[in-house]
Amino acid sequence: MKQYDIEHLRTVAVVGTPGSGKTSFMESVLFVTETKSKKGIVEDKNTTSDFLVEEKKHLTSISTSLIPVEYDGFKFNFLDTPGNRELISDVHQALSVVKGAIVMIDGSKGIDIGAELVLDDVIERNIPTIIFVNKMDKENIKFDGLLEKLQKLLENKAVPFLWPVVEGNDFKGYINLIDMKAIVLEGGKIVEKPIPEDLEDTVADLRDKIVEAVAMTSEDLLDKYFSGEELTYEEICVGLRKGVISGELKPVVIGSVIKDIGVRDLLEMVGKFMPAPNDLKPKKGKEPQSGEVIERDTKVDEPFSAYVFKTIVDPFIGSINFIKVYSGSLKSGEKVLVANSNKTVKIGTISLLRGKEQLDIDELRAGDVGVVIKIDEMYTGCTICDIKHPIVLDGPDIPTATIYVAIHPKNKKDEDKISTALHRLILEDPSFEYKRNRETAQLLVGGQGMTHIKYTLEKLKNMFNVDVEMLEQKIVYRESIKRKADAEGRHKKQSGGSGQFGVVKMRFEPINPNESEFEFAEEIHGGSVPRGYFPAVEKGLIDTFQSGPLAGFPVIGVKAILYDGSYHAVDSNEISFKLAAALAFKNACKDAKPIILEPIMNIEIIIKDAYVGDVMGDINKRRGRVLGMDPLPGGKQKIIGEVPEDEIISYTIDLMAMTQGTGVFKREFGRYEEVPEYLVDKIINSLKED
Repeated sequence: MKQYDIEHLRTVAVVGTPGSGKTSFMESVLFVTETKSKKGIVEDKNTTSDFLVEEKKHLTSISTSLIPVEYDGFKFNFLDTPGNRELISDVHQALSVVKGAIVMIDGSKGIDIGAELVLDDVIERNIPTIIFVNKMDKENIKFDGLLEKLQKLLENKAVPFLWPVVEGNDFKGYINLIDMKAIVLEGGKIVEKPIPEDLEDTVADLRDKIVEAVAMTSEDLLDKYFSGEELTYEEICVGLRKGVISGELKPVVIGSVIKDIGVRDLLEMVGKFMPAPNDLKPKKGKEPQSGEVIERDTKVDEPFSAYVFKTIVDPFIGSINFIKVYSGSLKSGEKVLVANSNKTVKIGTISLLRGKEQLDIDELRAGDVGVVIKIDEMYTGCTICDIKHPIVLDGPDIPTATIYVAIHPKNKKDEDKISTALHRLILEDPSFEYKRNRETAQLLVGGQGMTHIKYTLEKLKNMFNVDVEMLEQKIVYRESIKRKADAEGRHKKQSGGSGQFGVVKMRFEPINPNESEFEFAEEIHGGSVPRGYFPAVEKGLIDTFQSGPLAGFPVIGVKAILYDGSYHAVDSNEISFKLAAALAFKNACKDAKPIILEPIMNIEIIIKDAYVGDVMGDINKRRGRVLGMDPLPGGKQKIIGEVPEDEIISYTIDLMAMTQGTGVFKREFGRYEEVPEYLVDKIINSLKED
């Protein structure tokens, strides 16, 4: 593939709900651009972009694919993204490096909740967007109603560039309102025809609205329009491009990717109206040491900088890092800086990747997208740059896990390699997490939902031959005391020879468990316990606190004061005072009122206004508290609250059900708090069953 100048590069994300036709669209693009002689079919598991084992099994995209094609003097870098909302981190990374987006809409489903969420994603980022209404050849599609809903959602910025030609109830093709030509399917072939007479008035009205929209982009064009002069085709295209890039216009095009209808016109519109890499604002970043804000213009003569927006870990090849070059150029053999870790690496193979097909190149220039192979120091979210001009480029936030499950290898031999395999999977998908809980002896994996976790565990099996079973996560409780209590601990043992003797009198007081887990003090007067035994008393309590009196959970939030005791000049030793301290705490628990503490999670939930009442009511049912609310753009609210962890183990699933798939949340540990008394027996019994 030849090198293209910046003005003839277009990098575009293809986004949409599962089943909207993104992967089939890419097959049609490859076919009409003559990149492939035969189209792949999702059901036949032979498409270019869905090449992973898991994608073929489930017949859906679960990872972003890069599809570069050449057409009409342009190079288009398409990023075919997953549609499942649980894989949103992959989508956000793709959207962070593109200059435009194609939103695929399933015309047979219309503008459903999923489509609204996809539109929200590109609107929030102000990404120039073309909306493609696919599957127009299906029955009973009401395009007028669909367009009306789009215009309402997008504040009348949705403008039809193609208009359907329908005979009876059959979709035959469309009229290109920019080029004023009709494209129809006849005998299995796409042909150009005169505009049907019965649509001439409709087309004239729609064309006038487009011209009026163009006139609004410039005072000169507005004067020309109101003076009655006709705008030239070139003026219309320039005005439309300006409107699309600014976000004031969102072209709506139609077709059927299975029949290749509308795809060629869409490609032409991407070239004409979507921004080149240097059309929008410079890329911002920071100087790694000083934190000073730096900008990089998309120019070849600027210092090199690039962002890694995706990593694939291949068991045989190694890491494959997808990069977007923002400035300068990159050649094989060059040394560059991984700015986030301050490591210098040497670039080996630079390639273009079309699905899994590798196309080697010598150089990757500003504005282009490609892959760098076999450099393990690079990872999703990192910046590589010129060694002499370091910069860390801005990227999207990586969402933290919202749901966890415990896993256990089915084969004991896999226990040694599971951590290494999981670590490599996190290089691919940093929104996936794993951690080992030493207290519950569980290995936990976390993700954005159960589908996300299951897909990743399938990769674990397919890539690394590690098969696991899933178990429910155990909550990490703590124990403490609620009252002050005094007690004596007496340890005496005589069995011939030197014996063991130690007596301590101690006071135990509750303290804030979130500020201090354990404090030790002494108030000894007159040497009743020699100072040399104080560390043994403290160590005896620390060991005892590893297993509490109620259910065996670690004890926190206790201050222990040693105020009296006695010793024997011959028989006393450290072990005697360690055991005496343990007995003192055991005896004190009779009066200290032991309690169980549970982890309380801080949560942030983002939902539409319509679901606020339901979600707040549900938080209360989960023994939670709403601490505040912040209004957000687009008719949304952010709810800030706190909920016991035990109540939100599967909250991701429940929130999706409550909000029709539109709600998102994040969680983090906040503090420990006393478990209500009516739940204590349930926790203890559950522990006994385990």
